[in-house]
Amino acid sequence: MTIIPNPISLTALAIFFAGCLPLGSWAAGDSTKIRNSVNTAIRPLMAEYDVPGIAVAVAVDGDSIFFNYGVASKESNKPISEKTLFELGSVSKAFTGTLASYAQAMGKLRLDDHPSKYVPQLKGSKIDRANLLNLGTYTAGGLPLQFPDEISDDVRMIGYFQQWQPDAAPGARRRYSNPSIGLLGHITGIALASNFSDAMQTQLFPQLGLNHSYIRVPESEMVNYAWGYGQENKPIRVNPGMFDAQAYGIKSTAADMIRFVQMNIEPSRLQGLMQRAIEDTHLGFFEVRGMVQGLGWEQYSYPIALEQLLAGNSRTMSMESHTATPFAPSQAPSGPTLFNKTGSTNGFGAYVAFVPEKKIGIVILANRNFPIPARIRAAHAILRDLAPR
Repeated sequence: MTIIPNPISLTALAIFFAGCLPLGSWAAGDSTKIRNSVNTAIRPLMAEYDVPGIAVAVAVDGDSIFFNYGVASKESNKPISEKTLFELGSVSKAFTGTLASYAQAMGKLRLDDHPSKYVPQLKGSKIDRANLLNLGTYTAGGLPLQFPDEISDDVRMIGYFQQWQPDAAPGARRRYSNPSIGLLGHITGIALASNFSDAMQTQLFPQLGLNHSYIRVPESEMVNYAWGYGQENKPIRVNPGMFDAQAYGIKSTAADMIRFVQMNIEPSRLQGLMQRAIEDTHLGFFEVRGMVQGLGWEQYSYPIALEQLLAGNSRTMSMESHTATPFAPSQAPSGPTLFNKTGSTNGFGAYVAFVPEKKIGIVILANRNFPIPARIRAAHAILRDLAPR
């Protein structure tokens, strides 16, 4: 069912009814409840934070439903749709983790390998004491959130890692880091005899059926690429940077992202190595202040109190170093698990969450980087209403 809750004009009504699809076995009251839940959560935050446009997609028991609000560009007033391209920011890291997991399923790399196996220039450096799992879980020893501004090419990147000095042993502490997971993505591209961007766009996206997801948006799709809006309220888009593709560079649509969520809810929809790759990204490796860190996804037992979900996605968690406790498979909760990831660029904000056992999920994509707590509150309320009693 496609729901377009923009202000209703005759044109919008025509689009609304043309876009409605049956909800399988759902009753009419179910769809009304979901529509009301999403409207109640999204409309006030759009007004409070002056968000030009938001695309919301929800997954419920195998169905995907879309809710589109506002505009992709304040200048053109082009309406948001499930085909609008948004910058995912750090939600991109979930794809990086999936590509690394896929390379491991293919036998091209192992997460217990060390970086110098793929980047020989790093042999003997402190970063080589960490393994690829440490890079993917931000536990390499204290890599910072961002590279210094002067690290602008591969030569400088290699030099940076050669000179880097840790402040903790590998696996001892988690410090959220673009250089960390970025190096994992870079190595994954090498292991696949490619480069990261090509491997993502020619191997991972096609196998997942994501036909409108990009690292570099082709000219033919620029018409669907929303403009983001920052503090000055001027249209902006993300600037390239070192490991941008691996850490925050993917652009995608609500339609593609809810498909990705559905593949994560039911990996059995996929075949062979890709099914295994998705399933392996659901493994937890380190417990950090009540959150379990996997490859890209962050995990919690479900149902989860709003306060705990806010704490796990707080600025403290993203900006500070915390003790990491190894998490064995035997420690995994026997009940439902919520997986989530936030993402931001200067002009865009995103949030993705899903609970496989409940067959529910949500994607929120916006063309303003509005506060993460507001995204969490909205998604938490919607998921609560989606969850079967």
